[in-house]
Amino acid sequence: MGKTLVVVESPAKAKTIEKYLGADYVVRASYGHIRDLPKSKLGVDAEHDFTVEYVVPDKSADHVAVLKRAMKSADGLVLATDFDREGEAIAHHVAVLLGEDPQQARRVTFTEITRDAILDAFAHPRQIDRNLFDAQEARRVLDRLVGYKISPLLWKRVQPGLSAGRVQSVAVRLIVEREREVTAFVPVEYWSIDVRLTPEDPEQPFTARLTETPEGKLAANPDKKGLVLGAEGDAATHAERLRRATYRVTGVEKKQRKRSPAPPFTTSTLQQEAARKLGFNARRTMQTAQRLYEGIDLPGEGSVGLITYMRTDSVTIADSALREIAEMVRSEYGEAYTLPEARRYKTRSRNAQEAHEAVRPTSVLRTPQRMASTLDRDQLRLYTLIWQRTVATQMAEARFDQVGVDIEALDGDVRYGLRATGQTLQFDGFLRLYREGRDDEPDEDAEATLPELTAEQALRQLDVLPEQHFTQPPPRYSEATLVKKLEEEGIGRPSTYASIISTIQDRGYVRLEEKRFRPEDVGYVVTDKLIEHFPDVVDVSFTRYMEKELDDIAEGQLGKVQMLHEFNGPFERALEKAEDSFERYQEDLDESCPLCPTEGREPGKLQVKLGRYGKFIGCPNYPDCRYIRNMDGTERAEPEMLDELCPECGKQLQRRVGRFGPFVGCSGYPDCTYIKKDPPRSLEIPCPQCNEGEIVEKRTRFGVFFGCSRYPDCDFAVNNEPLKEPRCPQDGSLLVQRPKSIRCWGCGAEFDQDMVVTKEGDPAAEAEARAARSAARAARAAAKAAKKTGAKKKPAAKKKPAAKKKTTAKKKPAAKKPAVPKEPAVPKEPAATTQAASTEEP
Repeated sequence: MGKTLVVVESPAKAKTIEKYLGADYVVRASYGHIRDLPKSKLGVDAEHDFTVEYVVPDKSADHVAVLKRAMKSADGLVLATDFDREGEAIAHHVAVLLGEDPQQARRVTFTEITRDAILDAFAHPRQIDRNLFDAQEARRVLDRLVGYKISPLLWKRVQPGLSAGRVQSVAVRLIVEREREVTAFVPVEYWSIDVRLTPEDPEQPFTARLTETPEGKLAANPDKKGLVLGAEGDAATHAERLRRATYRVTGVEKKQRKRSPAPPFTTSTLQQEAARKLGFNARRTMQTAQRLYEGIDLPGEGSVGLITYMRTDSVTIADSALREIAEMVRSEYGEAYTLPEARRYKTRSRNAQEAHEAVRPTSVLRTPQRMASTLDRDQLRLYTLIWQRTVATQMAEARFDQVGVDIEALDGDVRYGLRATGQTLQFDGFLRLYREGRDDEPDEDAEATLPELTAEQALRQLDVLPEQHFTQPPPRYSEATLVKKLEEEGIGRPSTYASIISTIQDRGYVRLEEKRFRPEDVGYVVTDKLIEHFPDVVDVSFTRYMEKELDDIAEGQLGKVQMLHEFNGPFERALEKAEDSFERYQEDLDESCPLCPTEGREPGKLQVKLGRYGKFIGCPNYPDCRYIRNMDGTERAEPEMLDELCPECGKQLQRRVGRFGPFVGCSGYPDCTYIKKDPPRSLEIPCPQCNEGEIVEKRTRFGVFFGCSRYPDCDFAVNNEPLKEPRCPQDGSLLVQRPKSIRCWGCGAEFDQDMVVTKEGDPAAEAEARAARSAARAARAAAKAAKKTGAKKKPAAKKKPAAKKKTTAKKKPAAKKPAVPKEPAVPKEPAATTQAASTEEP
């Protein structure tokens, strides 16, 4: 008797599920999407109700073959892909390729990979939800139309290799507009005056701020309502009077403030908090969360999913989980921290029913301490964050005592008003476990203590402190605040934020500098061109409206074809108009070329142009005139030929200036792309692992790390800079300087900046963890090498396409159509963390 074939997205998920289902099932992975639109053409027939042409990508051919072989010997098929639109689409395509009717195929869904959840899901199969599939296909078609029809214009009129995207272009626009706000911002001066006061006996100094002058109430800053001390002279006059004044308390107000914990994580808030607290970008967060969701090998338990599904808009927690959390809080923290009844949060997103729960641990009994020896560093840090946030939602409120004191200052008949505020934490509640991170706002939980004061009590002035301030521009977006903005504006879906942020950086539209996004020159130019010719495509409100339309399709309230027709009509008209009016970017300057007259030409007016490395000033007579200079007025140096030959092609090397500064490369570029690498900087510290090499600073596209000079013979590597001195007081090993602490490489002990122990070391556990990391690196390197070997062998085996060249050559004159841009290569996910998240077209 045959077994039932179960199809999921990833092998890690397959391994975990197969353990629960038993011998009657065989579980295989599709490795994400196995059908997609073709890369070589549009693949959408707008004239026939947007019929989509699907193909099996080359990278999926082997996976499809495995599934088909498994299906031949199977008695039935169950589709257990992720519980969202992407998962529904994958289930549909798998059914089609395996010869099953998508409307008859059995579909199961679950939000956590645990025994109870899996068995319950398989006991209640359903059909594929056609509405969810249509919503996913409509999004894919929209992205393809925008990407494949606007991108060729950008290639021809702005710069080769550029792309437009229905959501990514809006994200770039947000960053560009914020940068322009920052650039245009004019700081406004204003002054505040603080007065240090004390009661007479005993002396207990505190600070009060001037809030009222004889002319009226003061504003906290120029953006608020009220008077402003706009110059030093204004502040000095009042400060002098306050030095002569007598002070008394006119009123004391006491109240208690309660603070509740933040809701459990959604996809968006998880990405934001991981960026704030862990320094993870969105992609790193989602990859790590995917591994935690799909299953981790636990001693004695096998592969277990540690968190619920990580692509969700919901803040709901299942009743069974609420009971377990309440019991955990009661046993670990005591009755005072336990709620009388569960705290429930209301989900704001209208489509949260697609994933019924928030991101939470599948069992809070698996504490971070228990998981520490099993998870790698990223997994443990993210799991700890999710665990703490989830448990905190079911802990008592924090309580603060707040005091506000109004004070009168009299200088003769001239009266001033001051106010002092204080806050003390009376009961920490959930703050004992978890405190939410902040972006650019002040800490509302900061404590400030005031002495016990009563009305009419006299005070003595100790000092008057006028202080100059300037208004600040709006902050640039960080990854966390950009994700927050996209979610607030209803742009994209949580599952797409990671790919959006990666794409706009990979395409060179923006850069991350000091953890804040700044637009590149090409980002400004493309944004302005798209606003001019395709205003709807980059309009925040229109993009939000399109997301609502997709939600309507998912709910069965709108037809896919109707929505696509409504979008495509105006879009095609804008496209046709842009073909004639979309001009190449240039700005004319009122300055003549200084080089043309010296070479016997009529000088042209210089122009600002856009090149590979940003804006520059050049001559319109190019290529006859090669005058060029930087935007700051400095001349661009000519390449300097060196007395050194290229080791790859034998031509002379030359010193040039590129986007990231001077470098040495081959003069045969672009035929030869050799670039000479500078030797890594040595820290002059012996490698603690092999005791032969030295620790050197190494740079990769992912950033800086520190490794052994004998690599690959020695794989020592740390992310933070090692210290030459001192050594670990516990075992004498190397110390590594981390952002907020110092850690021992040998035993894992941690110290604060004053070398006070904050965590005891465990040399055996640390050695075991290093060995595990080393084995994992070796496995990845071996897999990468095997993949390269396989890639080299494949072209040799496929010789048939070469025979078709004659036919193609004959058809060439009749096939002159506008070039369709190829899809950008999406960074490949590790096999064990295949994601089904939607990615936008270029």
